[in-house]
This record gives sequence, structure tokens and C-alpha cells, in this order.
Amino acid sequence: MDDQVDKAQILVASNRGPVSFSVADDGSLAFRRGGGGLVSGLSSVAADIETLWVCAALSDADRKAVAAAPEGRLDQAGFDLGGARVRMLDIAPETFADAYTWVANSTLWFVHHMLYDTPNKPGFDATFRHQWENYRSYNAAFAEALVTGAGEGAKVAVQDYHLALVPRMVRGRRPDLRIAHFSHTPWAPPEYFRMLPTDVGRELLEGMLGADHLGFLSSRWADAFLECCARFLHAGVDRRARTVQFGGRIVKVGVHGLGADGAFLRERAEADDVAQRRGELRELVGDRKLIVRVDRTELSKNIVRGLAAYRELLATRPEWRGRVTHMAYAYPSRGDVPEYREYTAAVQRLAKEINEEFGTDDWTPLILEVNDDFPRSLASYQIADVLLVNPIRDGMNLVAKEGPVLSLEGCAVVLSTEAGAADDLGKNALLINPYDISETTEALHKGLTMPQEERRARCERMVEAATALPPQRWFTDQLRALG
Repeated sequence: MDDQVDKAQILVASNRGPVSFSVADDGSLAFRRGGGGLVSGLSSVAADIETLWVCAALSDADRKAVAAAPEGRLDQAGFDLGGARVRMLDIAPETFADAYTWVANSTLWFVHHMLYDTPNKPGFDATFRHQWENYRSYNAAFAEALVTGAGEGAKVAVQDYHLALVPRMVRGRRPDLRIAHFSHTPWAPPEYFRMLPTDVGRELLEGMLGADHLGFLSSRWADAFLECCARFLHAGVDRRARTVQFGGRIVKVGVHGLGADGAFLRERAEADDVAQRRGELRELVGDRKLIVRVDRTELSKNIVRGLAAYRELLATRPEWRGRVTHMAYAYPSRGDVPEYREYTAAVQRLAKEINEEFGTDDWTPLILEVNDDFPRSLASYQIADVLLVNPIRDGMNLVAKEGPVLSLEGCAVVLSTEAGAADDLGKNALLINPYDISETTEALHKGLTMPQEERRARCERMVEAATALPPQRWFTDQLRALG
């Protein structure tokens, strides 16, 4: 590729890219475009400015596509990506597994969501040190792609905890670039962050401080990051201005709440497959009240306590037996991490126990679905009476915002105080302590018995708050923060 041409003015770096590949029966490659806020946000600027998305190959099919593309440039290999320019990196399997599975998802995710069973884990030994070296190498591969793909003075938007070291690596080689890093997760308070090895914690903070601007979904997470910089780097932190002075530079820290893409959701919900699922659900539930949850079987989503609260509702308020159904969508997640396999099994066990304890010949109290069905989720949002969102910790949680947007009659939202979404929806949602099963039970009852007029009014106000910061604005605001 000619070094003097095809340089981008906006670059995005993320572990997961905007496309994923599969291999058909005849051996040919097929791909589908991803969704989500980042894809929507990038699409809003890609038409007018030279952009490049750098991501990792996540499957054998992805790697096959990379092999057929010059320097991993999928857009130059005959794939019709709708004008998007994508460079996919084929990172060595061991390096990727150590960086993604064992450091990012089994360590950093656990720290920021405060998930460790501390009497037993973590334990940082020689194996972890080897994994950390591969995390560093993984970040270096992204940094190399950004450095070589960026035009003079370009803006670089680095995404999430997988790539915390990238800003400093890029800064050292291309000081002309304007760099942002955005954290889609919570940030651990100093008391929990210090669980990491001292040098690893410092390297993470220093890596991110290579950026010009650092973004978080909630002021709580931004403030926790500032405290970590003050505590572990002894950096000059201005909490009011949200700046960090370190290494002769001043880094700005901003809060960019992510809202639901209301226009996309409403348009997608008008499709025939959603109407079909809605009809099927209506027939299944009948005239009973409906409680819905939509989650991955992710430890932080707190599914087991949510099911325990529903069980307590049926046990302590027998008037609901036969009059309510709980649809719980819990899609498998991170099956390569032992804790996740065990958690998924616990969810399935409890669901079975609830149905065995309370079910009758003509009523199944809990319907647990473990397969991902997007149209079915949208249909469930439309007809839910109560939406249960009770994470232990969550950077934002878009389910809490998407549900009210699609609700046809107005739904009540039972929402954890520890979700970033509580910042925006808390005045109209039913807030709960995610560890308090009995409080969650009472919130479910309140949501089910809430007068229709009140429920509709609360829902309308939540929709206004949920769509105030759509993905396009969320992304462009971060670019504007770079000047």
C-alpha cells in the first residue's frame, strides 16, 4: 500500500469490528454488519471524512477474510462494506487468547465490575505475567496499525479496556495525532483497583493518559478514574475541571452518556419478524402480566438474584400465581471463562426450581430462553409490563433505555442504582439495591400494580431521557472534544 495515499483522518480502534464473517457450506465467505452505538456513530461521519476502523479477527472465518485482504484491508478485497474502510488484524491465537480472555475479560472486567470472590481470587503469578506480556503485544499491534494508517493530525478514537495501553503507544510515535480513549465499563474505585499488581495498575493508567481526552459513561466512573490517578500516580488532578496533569501534559476527562438509537429501534420493530414474535408471545402469555429481562449470562448482570426476587414474589404474594409470567432471556456469554460456565448453570438450575415449585398444568411461571433472538427481544419490549434491569455494576446498560422506547402501553422499569443508566432514568424508574432481593421483589410488585396512567407517564419521561444522547451524538461529541 502506498504510504502517501489512503491515510485516514478519523480512526476507530476496537476489539470487535463493524463486520463479522462466516464460512458457507461451499467454502465461500459471507459477512454481516454489526449494530450498536459505535457502528451507528461512525456511519454518521464516515460519508464526509476519510475514516478507518481497526479491529481484530475474532474467528477462523475472520482470519480467512484477512488472509484474502491486502494488509487486512477488507474494503480492498472485494467485500462490499457500504463505503466503510476496515483493517482487520490477524493476531496470533495465543496472544489474542491471553489478551482478550485472560487479561481483558478475566482480570480487567472483574476489577472494574468488582466481581472477584476475593478469598480465592485473584492471584497474580508467573502465568499472569506472561498473559500481561501478550496483552501488551496485542495493544502494540493495534498501535502499529493506527500509526501507519493515520493522516497528519488525524483523530483516533480508541475503545475500551481491551486497548488501554494503545494511547501511550501511539502518542510516543505520532505526537501529531489527537487521541481519545473511551471506557464502556465502570471504573473501579481505588480500593478495588489496587488489587492489581502495582506496576500493572500504573501501566494501565499511564497507557490511557497517553490520550488527549478520556471518556466515561457516567460521572461516577470518571471520578473513580481521577481518584486512581491521584492515588497511584500522584498526578495533578483537578476534580472540578476533570483534568489530569501528568508527564508534562494535561489530559481532559469527560462524561459522554450513551442513549438508545430511537429511530433505528422503532424502524426495526415495525418489521414482520417482530410482529410475528409479538403475536407468539401474546398467545403464550395470554392475559397475564409480563415481566421481561434481556441479558447475556454475564456475572455483572445479576440474573440469579433477579430470579430469586421473582421466586420470592410468588412465595410471599400468592395472588400473583397464575397471573404473571417472567420471560428471561439470558444469552450465553464467555463460555471460555470457567466462572461464566458455572454461572450459566446456576441460572438454569434456579429457573428449573421455580417452575417445579410453582408451575401448574396450565401455567409456566418462568420461561428462560438462552438463544439470541433480536426480533423476539424487541417484541418483548413492546408488550412488557415490567422490565427488570438489576446489574451489580454496569457502565450504562442500554436495555434499560431501549425497553421504554419500544413499549406500546408504557412499562415500569425496575433498575439497579449501580447501572450508569440510573443517572438518566432514576427519577422515573423503580430504583433498587441489586443485592437486596426483598427490595427487588417489592419493586416488581409495585411495577405490576402501578396504575396505567402513572406507568405510561413515567415511561414517556424515560423515553425522553433515554434518547437525549443518541449514538451519533455520543460519537461526534468525543471527536469534538479533541478540538
